[in-house]
Amino acid sequence: MRLSFGPEIEAFRSELVTFLNEQAPLDVLAGFDMMDSGAESREEIIPDWARRWQATLFDNGWMIPGYPAELGGRDATPIQTLVYLEEMARRRILRSLHFPGYAIVAPSLLDFGNAEQQALVAPAIRGDTVWCIGMSEPNAGSDLAGLQTRAEIDGDRFVVNGQKVWTSYAMVAQKALVYVRTDPSAPKHKGISLLIVDMDTPGIDVRPLRHLSGAAHFAEVFFTDVEVPRSNLVGGLNDGWRITQGSLAHERAGLWVEGVFRLEATVQALVDLARRRGVTADAGVRRRIAELYEHAASLRALGYKGFASFAQGSSAPEHSYMKMATSELGKAAYELGMQLQGPYAATRDAERGEENGRWVNMFFMSFANTIAGGTSEIQRNIIAQRVLGLPRA
Repeated sequence: MRLSFGPEIEAFRSELVTFLNEQAPLDVLAGFDMMDSGAESREEIIPDWARRWQATLFDNGWMIPGYPAELGGRDATPIQTLVYLEEMARRRILRSLHFPGYAIVAPSLLDFGNAEQQALVAPAIRGDTVWCIGMSEPNAGSDLAGLQTRAEIDGDRFVVNGQKVWTSYAMVAQKALVYVRTDPSAPKHKGISLLIVDMDTPGIDVRPLRHLSGAAHFAEVFFTDVEVPRSNLVGGLNDGWRITQGSLAHERAGLWVEGVFRLEATVQALVDLARRRGVTADAGVRRRIAELYEHAASLRALGYKGFASFAQGSSAPEHSYMKMATSELGKAAYELGMQLQGPYAATRDAERGEENGRWVNMFFMSFANTIAGGTSEIQRNIIAQRVLGLPRA
C-alpha cells in the first residue's frame, strides 16, 4: 500500500521544494548533524550560517508552517505540516541548531504565558533569542518530578538555588525556562513552577560538559541566590508539572518523523554496506535487515496514527512508543553495521574501516538517543500506564 496526497497538498510540497532548492545554504544541504559536531568555541555551537538559515525560514513562513505569518508560518493544515516535516527529514535539513526556542519555549509560552511573555515567542522561533531549558538535575533526570532546585518567594521576586545538568546550549543562551520547586511540602508533582530566567543574572554559573564526539553542547548550570522577578512566572504558581506535559508533547509530536526517516536511511545504508562486503546472500544478514525494514515501515504507519490524534487535539501516546522504538532500533541497526564490517568495525581508519568510521561513531552516539528527550525506561512506563492501562508499581 502506498499513501498519496491530493493536488493541493502536492502543490504545497512543490512550493516547499522550490524554496529549499533556491534558498537552502550548502551547509544545511550537506545534512549537518549536531551529534557529529566537534565544536570547540561558543560561536561554533550555533554557526552564522545556521542563524541566517533559521531567520530565512521564519521570514518566508517555513519555520513552523502551522503557525501564522507573524510567528514564522503560513497557517498550514496538519497534513501540510506533516508533508513539511517529511520533506525536511528526507533531505536531512535542520530548521535550527538550537531546538529549545521553537520546539519547547514557543508552544509553552503560547499555551500558558501572559501577553508580555508571548511577545518573546517570535524572537525564540526566528532564532534571535537563544533559549535553554532547565529540567534535568543530578538526581532528577528521568524522574523529572523529583527536581530539587528551589525558588523561594521574597516580595516581588523569587530567589533560586540549585543545580541543573545536561542543559543544552546553556553556554550561549540568553534566556532559560527553568523548572523549580516552589512548595517543598506538596507532593512532588504538585509543588513545581516554571520561571523565565535571564542567563546573565548574577549568581548563575555555567560549566560546559563535553561528550564522546568532542562537542560540548551540554552544561551544568548552578544557581546561587539568583533573583528572578515574580512577573517571570509562567502560568500559575505550583502548576509547572502541567506545563511540562504540554511542552514535551509538542517536542515529541514531530520528532518521530525525523526518527523514522533516520531509521529508514540507516536500513538502506545497511543494504549498501552488505553489498560492498559481499554478504547479501547470507540468509542471516538478509533476515536481520528485513526485520529492521519491517519495523521502520510499521513505525511510519503508527506515527501517522499518532499525528492524526495530536492534530485533532487528542493525546498521542504513540509518540512515546515512537521515540523509544526509533532510538532503540537505531542502536541495533548501527550495531549490525559494525558486525558486517568484521575486525575493522571499531576503527576510523579511512583505508581499513567503512565510511570513515561512521558506523562505530554513530553506534556509540546512538546510546545518547535512548536517553535524550526522555529515557527508554520512562517511555516504557508511559506506554504501560497510558496505552496498556497498567497500574503504577
